[in-house]
Amino acid sequence: MLLKLVMIFLFLFIFLNLKNLLKFKRKQKVLKTKKFITFNKKNLNNWMNLTKKERYNLLKQDSLNYMDKRKILLDEIRDEYKKISRENSEGNIEKK
Repeated sequence: MLLKLVMIFLFLFIFLNLKNLLKFKRKQKVLKTKKFITFNKKNLNNWMNLTKKERYNLLKQDSLNYMDKRKILLDEIRDEYKKISRENSEGNIEKK
């Protein structure tokens, strides 16, 4: 019975480490594939020379970066609003 439990825990440990390793490898591949940071009129030809898949991946990555920045900004706005509302509520309580 004890041997079975040890085997199960060992299997889970190896599986989780393997999963984390694969995630890390995938992130490295995404970072390596991005050749150009920004595109403008001057490097339009570079953009057009990319394959369809590369353009798609770049746009997808840009979209994910935008969503992450937006989420961070929204969290900051919410935190600031909470601070302001707390200060106002404390001020109202002191006035009464």
